[in-house]
Amino acid sequence: MSIPRIMIAAPKSGSGKTLITCALLGALKKRNIDVVSCKCGPDYIDPMFHRTVLGVPSENLDTYFTGEDKTRQIFASFSKGHDMAVMEGVMGLYDGVGGIEEAGSSYHLAKVTKTPVILVVDAHGMGRSVLSVISGFKFYDKDNLIKGIILNRISKSFYENIKEITEKETGIKLLGFFENNKDFYVPERHLGLTLPAEIEDIRSKISHCASLFEETVDVDKIIEISKCMECENPVVNKDKIYKAEERLNLAVARDEAFCFYYDANIRILEKMGVVIKYFSPIHDGNLPEDIDGILLGGGYPELYAYELSKNVSMLEDIKFAINNDIPSLAECGGFMYLHKTLKDENGNSYNMAGVIDKDIFYAGKLVRFGYIEMLDKKEVFLKKGSLIRGHEFHYYNSTDNGTDVKAVKPVTEKSWECCYTESNHWWGFPHLYYPSCEEFAEAFVEKMKAYRHSNNGV
Repeated sequence: MSIPRIMIAAPKSGSGKTLITCALLGALKKRNIDVVSCKCGPDYIDPMFHRTVLGVPSENLDTYFTGEDKTRQIFASFSKGHDMAVMEGVMGLYDGVGGIEEAGSSYHLAKVTKTPVILVVDAHGMGRSVLSVISGFKFYDKDNLIKGIILNRISKSFYENIKEITEKETGIKLLGFFENNKDFYVPERHLGLTLPAEIEDIRSKISHCASLFEETVDVDKIIEISKCMECENPVVNKDKIYKAEERLNLAVARDEAFCFYYDANIRILEKMGVVIKYFSPIHDGNLPEDIDGILLGGGYPELYAYELSKNVSMLEDIKFAINNDIPSLAECGGFMYLHKTLKDENGNSYNMAGVIDKDIFYAGKLVRFGYIEMLDKKEVFLKKGSLIRGHEFHYYNSTDNGTDVKAVKPVTEKSWECCYTESNHWWGFPHLYYPSCEEFAEAFVEKMKAYRHSNNGV
């Protein structure tokens, strides 16, 4: 756990964490540093920027999902053998579960992994008031983790004027600034940042951003700070050994419409002997051959509803396979895809797979948001007393969300019914995090195995 590491955090969302993180990763790669990245919290899009734009391996770390010891263990395993790790925070530095608890926050992750924090402060439109922001965050930093400040969206002249007084009054070193430049603006939509593939010439823009970052930020000092703390070795729980008795093939939807997957979920399935066969519900005419299960992840099916509806052969193939009892998982976007119709925010209605004889519609507001624990009321995937953790974040809703799972929010303990579960499927809006309860993945693999045996006459 002595790997150099740094966290890029901020007082609030929209401060420029992703841009600064990508710029830093690009600058480190230019120095031939073998860097990996980690995203705090249940975010799919920011790791896409790290992976697809910069080619940097990226992992989600979440202390709510996996607790302190297991989170340290995941980080140690993921970062082992690399030169440096860069973590990107989520929301504001201290914003955790329910907005009030420490668990799930960027600060909690930094604390349990003893990672120094660089605070990115959007100082646009501010003068001396920026000192109060920095001083306030320092006051709550009981573990002395904040080791530097980057001021975002300001001019060189303002930075030079404010630097000395900021360091004198806050006691925290300013490491540089980043000028306000609309060329580097990453647009947002209701589920977060726009996907990297949707931004024209994104790779060259990030490369240019990294070059400018090196001119105005002390990258060498950041590297030095990354080496200033050492985390205790994690409590190592031996991974369960899964003996792959046979080849099991899982068809996983992955394209522009379905792209929200935790790498950790995929790795767990592969550890259990599952071979992943990716396919595109937009571009492919049929499911992959010789499969024992289907996984339809989240994404933006509403943006590609026309293309999905026109691929009739794929819609029919999926409906036929599911109606013939192939095991299947569908979450959020994948759940929407299984419905009879999808009506977008403009009122246009498109035919979907029709597996679920209900309709999806644009609700016009955030329907459900945040972390949840889920109890399988039918006990077909989870035994009595077992819970799996996940989250919801969607502006679309179903005319019937299902009633087979009880979802409970932490802190408030507000609960509701959701999801469709039977002996061979689990469908619903919640995004699941398998490492929080590997029993869920085990149950799905067993259902795939039974399906293969029944089709082979075993």
